[in-house]
Amino acid sequence: MTVLFTPPSQARQFDNWIDGAWVPGDGPETVVVNPASGQAVTVLRQTSQAMVNRACRSAHDAFGDEWGKSTGEQRANVLLHAAAGIRANLEELAWYEMVESGKPYRQARAEIERSAMLWDYASTQARSLTGDSFAGLGRDYLALTMRVPIGVAAIITPWNFPFLIVSQKLPFALAAGCSVVVKPSEMTSATTLLLGPILKEAGLPDGACNFVTGSGRGTGEALLRNPLTGIISFTGSTGVGKHAMKIGADGLKKVSLELGGKNAHIVMNDADLDAALDAALHGAFLNAGQSCNQGGRLLLQKGIAADFTRRFVDAARKIPVGDTLRDDVLVGPIINETQYRKILSYIEIGKSEGATLALGGTHREENGGRYIDPTVFTGVAANMQIAQEEIFGPVCTIQTFDTLEEAFEIANGTEYGLSAGIWTANTSAALQAARRLEAGTVWVNTYLDGPAELPFGGVGASGIGREVGRLGCEEFMDIKTVQFRSGNYQTRWIGKAI
Repeated sequence: MTVLFTPPSQARQFDNWIDGAWVPGDGPETVVVNPASGQAVTVLRQTSQAMVNRACRSAHDAFGDEWGKSTGEQRANVLLHAAAGIRANLEELAWYEMVESGKPYRQARAEIERSAMLWDYASTQARSLTGDSFAGLGRDYLALTMRVPIGVAAIITPWNFPFLIVSQKLPFALAAGCSVVVKPSEMTSATTLLLGPILKEAGLPDGACNFVTGSGRGTGEALLRNPLTGIISFTGSTGVGKHAMKIGADGLKKVSLELGGKNAHIVMNDADLDAALDAALHGAFLNAGQSCNQGGRLLLQKGIAADFTRRFVDAARKIPVGDTLRDDVLVGPIINETQYRKILSYIEIGKSEGATLALGGTHREENGGRYIDPTVFTGVAANMQIAQEEIFGPVCTIQTFDTLEEAFEIANGTEYGLSAGIWTANTSAALQAARRLEAGTVWVNTYLDGPAELPFGGVGASGIGREVGRLGCEEFMDIKTVQFRSGNYQTRWIGKAI
């Protein structure tokens, strides 16, 4: 793999980006290592509550001044220039995405390219914000609704798709007219922080977007609790999401949460099995399974289950795992020791529960990286932990069913509801799946597609609110009702009392 970006000879120090400039952190230092090599690649600092408050004040002032007074056209131009800046810095962004998150370079590069398209699309929303008018209220009466930006948005993003997920939130908040403070994961902050200079070059006023670094318990908690923020947009685990929601309730803030998933991927007897096989492998093992949208619960109708399982296991066995710079590698290292041990513990739980380990479970630590090979369990019962709990690793469970009704019962049998997929040639079955699968997204004869026009989000333990698309922009806005009366005002109280 040829990388055009020349990486620095030593770990790069990243500061906070506040009010349009780099500002050194004021807390303890954190060294971020490449999951594939164990080598230090970036250095960050924990950000104190006082500095978080400074960033929120900067965003608040920008909202009240230049950015808050901007037109949709002005915001659209900034977002379009930002998209161009992302593409101009593609190689550098892809490099840092790879070395901090551990995903293969080819996948990191594709992630940056897709993210730039989200900035393109968000620019169209900046110029398309509309309300409603109510003209049927009488000849002398007119009412309308206006969409208005909430104010300062607090955005917190996770480590698994750092640049993609910030791009599912930030450009839509800016398109809505909000100012923003972003805290990326302390494990994968570099690409998000590099947006600071890109946005400044794109013409974003100083203070309209600020970036702070640090842990969730420290920096993140301070950001969520800051009284100047009016909306919390969080992506991460369900447990932390519940905590963020409680903070939002304390401050009466709007809260949008994209949380965990335990997504069912259904294959019917009449499906295009070659296409379903490719999608099932992609859904289960992309990013080493470290994805909230992972299709890690494969549900197979019994007529094709034996043959499809054999083909799935044989193909998964051949998936290249290793060096993230190799062109052929599809699965890289696990992000860190904690996640590595968690995934291995679930593999042991699956075996102890009586499921059959049909493939994998093998793992190794080499050259500073921690790798787990694609792992497949068969003979899985719906009540097993490995079928109910989010593993967040390259582990796929296979369950079988007879009828479509049984498939829906299994698919809807967890607390999560982020996404689901079904492969079938039967239009009736596809329509039933669209209606009855309890998920924010249902894919029919495809998986992991996500055009920028379509909203994304979950139900149940997978979250509330939507990102991307028109609704992703409206998430950062409130509705204001305005009423006009012409002619003589009819007194209804004082006039009668006199």
